Amino acid sequence: MMKFLVLLNVLVFGSRMMGAAEPVVRVAVFQDSGTGASSTKLIDALQSRESFPVEVQKITAEEIQNGRLDDVDVLVHPGGSGSKQGKALGELGRENVRQFVRGGGGYLGVCAGAYLATNDYSWSLNLIDAKVLDRLHWARGTGAVKLRLSPQGTKFFESDRDEISLYYGQGPLLARREWDDPKVPNYESLAIFASEIAKKGAPRGVMIGTSAAVRCQYGDGRVFCYSPHPESTEGQHHLIPIAVEWLTNDQP
Repeated sequence: MMKFLVLLNVLVFGSRMMGAAEPVVRVAVFQDSGTGASSTKLIDALQSRESFPVEVQKITAEEIQNGRLDDVDVLVHPGGSGSKQGKALGELGRENVRQFVRGGGGYLGVCAGAYLATNDYSWSLNLIDAKVLDRLHWARGTGAVKLRLSPQGTKFFESDRDEISLYYGQGPLLARREWDDPKVPNYESLAIFASEIAKKGAPRGVMIGTSAAVRCQYGDGRVFCYSPHPESTEGQHHLIPIAVEWLTNDQP
């Protein structure tokens, strides 16, 4: 009888543990025209947080057009070329992405993927009401930049200070639009650029103060964008899964 009770307790406890286990988050990383070399680092970064298991797969523009987003929780558009990625998606693919997020999916845009998320271009996804400042000098150079975190950003990024350094690769300088588009949600800025890169003829004094990391609700889903590259910054890879975790939970 004693052995039977011990076995019963093990089975009950084990079933509770299995029931309490967090489901693996299914993440699709865009791999098509306009995808840059940093996507490999991004995929590695997605899997760098042991406490947050993810299942990573690659997805093409054609697959998005054909409805494959029904099988994932989060879509990631990596660095590269935002215009090429947006044009590869086409009108059907871009609308499918919007429907995916509107219906409860998550969208993470890094650098080119952040350009893509704005409503400032004909090929944009229109997920955030954001203007890209100084579009003429988008190729302003690369290098390390300092980011100043908001109080909410300091908590969100699990940082013990309000300033971090990330690698910048010509990402967008996100700013509020001069007008408000009621069809596109406003974003919350968690980090702004506290230093700048102004090479290749780009004017100085423009980059500082623009948004570097933003988030917003879109319908029943969520959107998160990084202008710089945490996945390409030593010691900051965890910022990628932190964003994905927020995209898939109900925490504010």
